[in-house]
Amino acid sequence: MDTEPIVLDGLLEEPSVPGGLHGSTARFRLTVSPTDERTDERTDETLLPCGITDPELAHAVIHDLVPGDTLRVTGHLHLPRTPDEPMWLAVTTLAVLETAPLLTDPAPDPTAVLERFGPYLCYLDADTPVVEVFTETGQPVGTAPDPDKIGALLDVFEERQADQRGHVSDADQHVTEPPS
Repeated sequence: MDTEPIVLDGLLEEPSVPGGLHGSTARFRLTVSPTDERTDERTDETLLPCGITDPELAHAVIHDLVPGDTLRVTGHLHLPRTPDEPMWLAVTTLAVLETAPLLTDPAPDPTAVLERFGPYLCYLDADTPVVEVFTETGQPVGTAPDPDKIGALLDVFEERQADQRGHVSDADQHVTEPPS
C-alpha cells in the first residue's frame, strides 16, 4: 500500500474469531475512544472491525487474546466503496498494552454483572429488573426500573449536570462597588 499505516489503541471487548476454516486469518472488533481523558460527559466510542491475514499473528490473536485486553494495533484503514461495505482495519502489527484481569475464582453461574454504557457503569442483577447506574468515578447516577429505561435515566442525569455547570447563582452575579 502507498498510504501511511495508522496506530490505534483500544479495548478488545469480545473474543477474536477465525477468519477462515483453517484459522490462518483472524477477525476481531476493537473499541476505540477518541481520548483517554475520563469525563462525566458521554464520549463517542468507535467499534472498529479488524482483520489479520498473517497466519502467525492470526494464531496468536485467536488463542492468546481475551476480552478486556488493551491493544495497540497498526494497520491500514479500508474505507467502504459502497454504502453496504464496512470500514475495517487491516492489522499488520499488534501489541498488548495491558492484559485483562484474570478471575481467580469465577462464579459458576454469575447472577450479577457490571456492564459498561459509555462512561457509565450499570449493575445488572439477574434476580431483579432494577438497574443501578454509576459514573466511571463511582458517582451514583440513579436507578432505572428496568434495562430499557437506562437511556432515559442517563439523559435526565446529563441534563441535570449541564444545568449545574451552566447555573450561575445570584450571589455570583451581584457585583459590589469598592468603598470610596
